[in-house]
Amino acid sequence: MSICHNNQPKNTDDEVINKLRKGINHRAMWMALILKEMKERGLDWEEIGHSAIFATGCMHGEGIKEQLASVDSLVEFGKTFLNEDVIKIFEMDIKKLDENELTVEFGYCPLVTAWTQAGIEGEMLNKLCDIAMSGDRGIGSRFENLEFHLGKTIAQGNRVCEVAFVRKNK
Repeated sequence: MSICHNNQPKNTDDEVINKLRKGINHRAMWMALILKEMKERGLDWEEIGHSAIFATGCMHGEGIKEQLASVDSLVEFGKTFLNEDVIKIFEMDIKKLDENELTVEFGYCPLVTAWTQAGIEGEMLNKLCDIAMSGDRGIGSRFENLEFHLGKTIAQGNRVCEVAFVRKNK
């Protein structure tokens, strides 16, 4: 099955969510085309991409921390990280949310949609996905008791992306 076939939104009747998806799609297109141009110019596009997106994630992580009554609560983190719009945009299925683990499956990815629309596939598509996940790595890095784990991804041709934050030393 092609990635485009696997990555189709099922819920398309929410006008606000559709607009938010378009915004994410547009920004993902920027990201991809900037990094592709850097690659074509012989620059270390992967390292630069990871570094920039990780820094963005760190800023978002600090913003999440400011909203939490307890920065040590994985449940509170999960409920803040996974707001209603984000759940709808990425068609997320929360598999587990307790004080030791937050595990989520993304059923749709507007970033992958943008990248495939730009003609990106194969290894570069996988690398762009991994770079984008550096944002989540950056978020997790702001919480000393959390580790970020990435499982299979839509960019690899899977039906879902598997993302988890787990408590360290448990």
